[in-house]
Amino acid sequence: MIVAGVDEVGRGCLAGPVTAAAVILNNPIPGLTDSKKISSSKREILAKLIKEQSIFSFASISNNKIDEINIHQATLLAMQQAIMKLTITPDLVYIDGKFTPKIEVNCKAVIGGDKLISEISAASIIAKVHRDDFMKKLDRQYPIYDFAKNKGYGTAHHLNALKESGYTSWHRKSFKGVVVK
Repeated sequence: MIVAGVDEVGRGCLAGPVTAAAVILNNPIPGLTDSKKISSSKREILAKLIKEQSIFSFASISNNKIDEINIHQATLLAMQQAIMKLTITPDLVYIDGKFTPKIEVNCKAVIGGDKLISEISAASIIAKVHRDDFMKKLDRQYPIYDFAKNKGYGTAHHLNALKESGYTSWHRKSFKGVVVK
């Protein structure tokens, strides 16, 4: 049986896309767990191993689409697209959380799955590294918001920068805290 895991990152951010990864592991990889429980340096090492030893895909939904359809629907859309981009159709897809996307593949939602199921842990790790890299690049364009550190989350520094300078084209205008100057 071919099993995939899916997780998303960036759901609660004020800026940037929401990104999902889908992973089918070819071999067990020691040390997999929820990406939030791992240091950034260990995440980078594990992400490299995961990419070398698995079939994986990413899907990101833009901040504009998030504003249009809401974060919940955008998250499900990212998950659906990530699954569809896999080069092999899995028999079962474990999804981290309460909800599954609408797709013609057997999906099972697992609350806390990023700590319980290796495939979801792997998806959590590579999705986080992928999105964090994007936010670091965005930081070079908009250093005032400190995206390299906060990854788009609503830190005090980020909220203050929004109050002082307004929002960028990468901010989610439907999110509380994104202030129009």
